Amino acid sequence: MDLYAGRRVRNKIYMTLSLAAAVIGLGWLVLILGALLWNGFAGLSLAVFTESTPPPPGNGGGLANAIVGSLIMTGIAVVIGTPIGILAGTYMAEYGRHTTLTTVVRFINDILLSAPSIVIGLFIYELFVATMGHFSAIAGAAALAVIVIPVVVRTTEDMLLLVPNQLREASSALGAPRWLVIRKVAYRAARAGMTTGVLLAIARISGETAPLLFTSLNNQFWSTNLNAPMASLPATIFSFALSPYEGWQQLAWSGALLITFAVLSLSIAARILTSRSGS
Repeated sequence: MDLYAGRRVRNKIYMTLSLAAAVIGLGWLVLILGALLWNGFAGLSLAVFTESTPPPPGNGGGLANAIVGSLIMTGIAVVIGTPIGILAGTYMAEYGRHTTLTTVVRFINDILLSAPSIVIGLFIYELFVATMGHFSAIAGAAALAVIVIPVVVRTTEDMLLLVPNQLREASSALGAPRWLVIRKVAYRAARAGMTTGVLLAIARISGETAPLLFTSLNNQFWSTNLNAPMASLPATIFSFALSPYEGWQQLAWSGALLITFAVLSLSIAARILTSRSGS
């Protein structure tokens, strides 16, 4: 009985500590989201979506150029990174499951998944910015694409490995070539999971600031020139949040709110697709 009583005491202690840690973590999350909602909604207006960033002291204006710049660079990064990630994941899952090349690629992919984004930004800076002699949206999109690729590779490989081999064997028995089996059978079975991976990759790069500071820099004016510095929401938020002007600080809160809602929407969509693929 003494041993059982001691176990119950230890169990209560650990449960209390775990519950306290969860409450503290959720408390900070509530405080952060509360401050974001309170300050973000206070400056949200139609001008935020229709006007460009204002000059000092930041009276009026909006974030239209930063929103468009983020959409352009994110779109280019997804267009570049998604096919590369899907093809690499397909090879690893369908053609080279037990080859040395797959082992090496998987190891490098895991490193890229956990690599700090600032390191990727410095790499693209040396590769693009230092070579071209100026910052550009192309360099920013390239940095974001490097972040997209490992996420898509991992999810594509994992989803294709979950497809039962019996489906592939049945299609091959009917005389279908390997590439057709992959496209018509494996991809269709893993479509929801692969789409989820792309959405998670977009959510990952939506708030990245460090790579863009080294590549696309920023631009106070409206610009869609891919060979020139381009505004983006993360870089604009970073600059405005550190400024002494209340107008810029308010726009930074509004921009942070927009990014938060965008990431939240993508995460919810990914959850829905994951639950559908599981059922």
